[in-house]
Amino acid sequence: MTDESAPGAPDLPAAVQAPLKLDQFLPYQLNVCANLVSQALSRVYTERYKIGVPEWRVLVTLGEFGNMTAKAIGLHSHMHKTKVSRAVALLERRKLVTRRANRADLREAFLSLTPAGRDVYNDLAPMALAFAQQLLDTVDPADRAALGRALKSLTARSAEMTAAYANGGNSAGDLDG
Repeated sequence: MTDESAPGAPDLPAAVQAPLKLDQFLPYQLNVCANLVSQALSRVYTERYKIGVPEWRVLVTLGEFGNMTAKAIGLHSHMHKTKVSRAVALLERRKLVTRRANRADLREAFLSLTPAGRDVYNDLAPMALAFAQQLLDTVDPADRAALGRALKSLTARSAEMTAAYANGGNSAGDLDG
C-alpha cells in the first residue's frame, strides 16, 4: 500500500504530502551551503598546493594559533582525530608541519608550521580572505551583521544539542529545559 492509497489520505502525490521537504529543511540547507563553499574554496589551494580540506584546516589552524596538539586542532576545527592524524602525516611528509614531543606527556606532541608551511599559509591567507569577501559581497551590507549573529546562534545551539544528545537526550523536546 502506498501513501496515495492509504485510507483517509487525500488524493495528492506522496511528495506533496511529505511533512519534511529536504530543500526547505534548515540542516540540509546549511550542509549544502557549507559543502559548496568548501568545494569552491578548496579550488584555491588544491591545485596550487596539492592539499585537501583536512590539510587546509590543520595548516590554517596552526597558522593562526602557532603550536598546538593534534587533539586541540581537532577540537578547534571540528575534525575527527583520524582525519587530523592523516592530515598531519601528509603535511609532515611535505615538510610543512613539524612535531615536537611534549615532555610533560609523551603521548602527545606539539605541532607547528615549518618555515615552508608558514610560507604556504602566508600565501593562502590573502586568497582565502578574498574568497570569503566574494561570498560576503552577495549579502546585502545591511544584513551582514544579522547573518553573523544567526550563524553564531545556530552554532551555539547545535553545540548544546550535540551535548544534550550525547548525555542521553533523544528528542528535541529533551533540550528545552
